Amino acid sequence: MAAPFIPIAGFALRYGAVALAGYAIARSTSRGRFSQPVEDEMDETPDGIALKTDDGQVNASFRWHRILSLTNSGKGLSIDATALTRLKVKRIP
Repeated sequence: MAAPFIPIAGFALRYGAVALAGYAIARSTSRGRFSQPVEDEMDETPDGIALKTDDGQVNASFRWHRILSLTNSGKGLSIDATALTRLKVKRIP
């Protein structure tokens, strides 16, 4: 009995197109930069949400740090999400 080739070819074309698009995106993006002072500031951010306002400027910070243990052996994941945001609004005469 012959295997139906048409459905297999459709899946191969679809996943090949997705893989090609992913490869093109990976090649076209630039490599990010690593700044140790910024990393240190993110590590010092307290847990929770903080909001500070000044003249025409709002600064916000958010940090969520959790440890998820999936088994009793202690193996798991450490998740640390940090966001630093600045929004400046100026009136232009």
